[in-house]
Amino acid sequence: MLIVMKVDATADQVRDVEERIRTLGFRPHPIPGAERTAIGVTGNVGPVDPAEFEGLPGVKEAIRVTRPYKLVSREVKPADSIIEVGGRPIGGRRVAVIAGPCAIESETQTRTIAAAVAEAGADFFRGGAFKPRTSPYSFQGLGLEGLQILARVRKETGLPVITEAVDEESMAMVEDYADAAQIGARNMQNFSLLKRAGRARLPIFLKRGLSATLEELLMAAEYIVSEGNYRVFLCERGVRTFADHSRNTLDLAIIPSVKAVSHLPILVDPSHGTGRRDKVHPMSCAAVAAGADGIMVEVHHEPHRALSDGPQAILPEDFARLVRHVRAVAALFDRE
Repeated sequence: MLIVMKVDATADQVRDVEERIRTLGFRPHPIPGAERTAIGVTGNVGPVDPAEFEGLPGVKEAIRVTRPYKLVSREVKPADSIIEVGGRPIGGRRVAVIAGPCAIESETQTRTIAAAVAEAGADFFRGGAFKPRTSPYSFQGLGLEGLQILARVRKETGLPVITEAVDEESMAMVEDYADAAQIGARNMQNFSLLKRAGRARLPIFLKRGLSATLEELLMAAEYIVSEGNYRVFLCERGVRTFADHSRNTLDLAIIPSVKAVSHLPILVDPSHGTGRRDKVHPMSCAAVAAGADGIMVEVHHEPHRALSDGPQAILPEDFARLVRHVRAVAALFDRE
């Protein structure tokens, strides 16, 4: 249910409604808007009678939310959300560019790539300190050492850092060193991790699962938001299909589909989405044309030596050219 307050509702009236929600055994989620405050209600097993709230001072109306995902739905918040990550926005008119290696391999490797993508115009730096891999024998990341490298690189370049947490223990470590925590495709339905992310101090970058539907992606986001962390942004990174011309099938149709029903920003990862560096550039431009709020691109100065996903990493000079073209495409759609 969504309780819409009157334009002139006072802060005390909003608090009284929140207390009434708690008294009924439910959980309030205040959502400030440009003109009025709305309060989402979760925790109810069945329908809630609107009469419980409509007579309270300051309440304009109580609306039943029809979507299974409540708090991430446009029924609850019609306006697009803009998420601040390290003081920089994700969502709105600006197209965010996230770049960096798949994995943090060494301080030299990370500093070299970070300096290159910063000069080319990246807004954020990505790199995995924890790597959930298909094979237990593949490189699993540097862990805490990788996080410490990321923190030093952030200080040098000024780029906010986004990196993956793979379990509750690593989430606690990521909170200490990064600006946003990524939950990868393999963990999209790791519900205990999603709940922990909902209590995290950081914004959460949630990637779509390998075979997840739109509704499953948004329900995973709902897990996080329902715990109180409203700073969630999504990522389309390709899904499994019968195709063999790319590693995954990049589903750009999900971008307008998500935007039609949810206020959360959605970005695109054309690197994992295709798995081949020659497809990263065109699919980045296509993602921006389709309305994506940003792209996340893997960059490596020596991709043939990369310890993780080298075939999909592009060279720094190719990334610089990609940024120029993405800017041109964004301008065509009156975006920055």
